[in-house]
Amino acid sequence: MVQTNRTDNWVNRDNMPPDFRPAPTMSLVEVLAFIRRHLSIISLATLATLVIAIIYLITATPTYTAKAELVVDSRAVDPTSVSTIVESQIKIITSESIANAVIEKLGLAQDPEFEASQASPLHSMTSSISRLLGWSKPETKAHAARYIVESFQRKLLAKRLGPTYLVEITFDSRDPDRAAQILNAVAEKYITRQMDYAGLRDDSWIKDRLNELSTQALAAQKALEDFSRNRKDTADSAATIDRLAAAAESSKSAYDNFRHVLRKMEATRQQSLPVFEASLITGASPPLRASSPKARVVLGAAIVAGALLGIAIGILRELSEILAIGQEPRRSAQDDWIERPIPDVLRSDHQSEISAKTRPARLTGSG
Repeated sequence: MVQTNRTDNWVNRDNMPPDFRPAPTMSLVEVLAFIRRHLSIISLATLATLVIAIIYLITATPTYTAKAELVVDSRAVDPTSVSTIVESQIKIITSESIANAVIEKLGLAQDPEFEASQASPLHSMTSSISRLLGWSKPETKAHAARYIVESFQRKLLAKRLGPTYLVEITFDSRDPDRAAQILNAVAEKYITRQMDYAGLRDDSWIKDRLNELSTQALAAQKALEDFSRNRKDTADSAATIDRLAAAAESSKSAYDNFRHVLRKMEATRQQSLPVFEASLITGASPPLRASSPKARVVLGAAIVAGALLGIAIGILRELSEILAIGQEPRRSAQDDWIERPIPDVLRSDHQSEISAKTRPARLTGSG
């Protein structure tokens, strides 16, 4: 029977080209063995990062976040423009004009939290280097004012709550009471600006005038009724009644005409531009707990970072050991064969065989 060669899927990995060799894999046992070998390094790295995280939590300045909710309603006819309108109102809330108005109202330019001297050490260092190298000009009052506005805008955030008209605004500060005060001022300034834009505040004198005319008309009508009830049949009484009746009619006519004009103005304004009605539905109150730094997040991140750092150090150590072993001098197979001792029995037999092969043939011939 002829024995055929094996033709199944088995292949010799050592004879395969490097590009086609499968990537080495580690089993769970090998992973556990790796962790056991480098457990001390992983533990020390994790402990070091935990200590750094605890020091950060102790020394970091806590930040408090105040929250408020606004409802932004629009009389726009097209429902598809609602999202655009709400997003535009968010831009207005976080705009530089609102920031400047609140900074001026609350005197935040003198607040140490917003001063450039309270900037982060990295920002201060980069600013100093830029000034020394001539990349930036020395700070002036305009630069300081600009920094205050930018710092204010970084602390103020606004976002839409789902597909609704609700907008949540937040403000970060080191002082919880200050955070709530600033956020309420932002909401107040925004609503005031929207009233100015819609012309509602400019119409307040019109409404006051309308109330005044209404009071005058009621007073004239009441005077006419009182005099008519107690009048006497005289020529003077008739003249007085005519005069009071004319005054009452004139007051009522003035009131009706003014109210008609006001309604016409309101209708014209609603047709010319959409009116935004913004109101504060949830005012900001001082937060009870700091929003950052969060101890659980910081400590969890420190543990993960320390473990990864220890594993990386362990991998580097094993790679260095592999490279060190690979650099040891190796003897060739020929050198190893030469230096291997030869048994005496093999040595004598081998020499006899060599002598027999190399001995010259004896010449035979006649004397």
